[in-house]
Parts: sequence; C-alpha cells; structure tokens
Amino acid sequence: VQLQASGGGLVQAGGSLRLSCPASGRAFSTYDMGWFRQAPGKERDFVAGISWSGGSTYYADSVKGRFTISRDNAENTVYLQMNSLKPEDTAVYYCARKVMRQWYDRVAYDYWGQGTQVTVSS
Repeated sequence: VQLQASGGGLVQAGGSLRLSCPASGRAFSTYDMGWFRQAPGKERDFVAGISWSGGSTYYADSVKGRFTISRDNAENTVYLQMNSLKPEDTAVYYCARKVMRQWYDRVAYDYWGQGTQVTVSS
C-alpha cells in the first residue's frame, strides 16, 4: 500500500487548500482513512477521519466547521478540503489507513503517506 499526499502550499490566513491522497493497492474502499498533522516540535495529531463507506466523518475540535474530509472509492482517493485557514493550521499533513478501532490515536493507523506541507501566513 502506498499513500501519496499532495496539495499543500503557502496560503494567506482565511484562504483555502484541498489536499489529496491517492492510494495504491487493493481494498482501499474497505478501510477507514484519516488525516493527521504535525507542527514543528509537536506531536502528530488527528485532524479528520472518514469511514470506509464515507458515511461517517470525525473531526478534531480545532478544525470542525472549517475542514471537510471526503473520499472517492472509485478513484482510491481521500481528500481534505481546508477553508478559513489560520496560521495555527501550519503543519505537515499526513494521510493514513486506519486498522484499529480508535480514530484519534495514531497507533490505530498502519500505512502513512509522506506528508505535504501547509503554511498559513498571517
């Protein structure tokens, strides 16, 4: 399984970005997926998650109402639409495949993309 996050960049506060994470390998549509982020000197934190069918989504409190996670199982891709970006959203963003019950714990995820940098200027 390979995950390839992309779509990051430099944006002004209040702007938007859309991250993409296409996945190789079989059975993408049977796995829950998640997005995490890691700012310099901080731990990797949960941002958003989506169930295998797309029917359920989960968000960190800090991004609720601003970020939207979605997936296209026909394209083997998970997305993260980020609106109303703030400087505190600056981080490297990672997509990952969930294999255990917990949504918010990174140990529940086995395969990780390489990360894409998001920088929000004030």
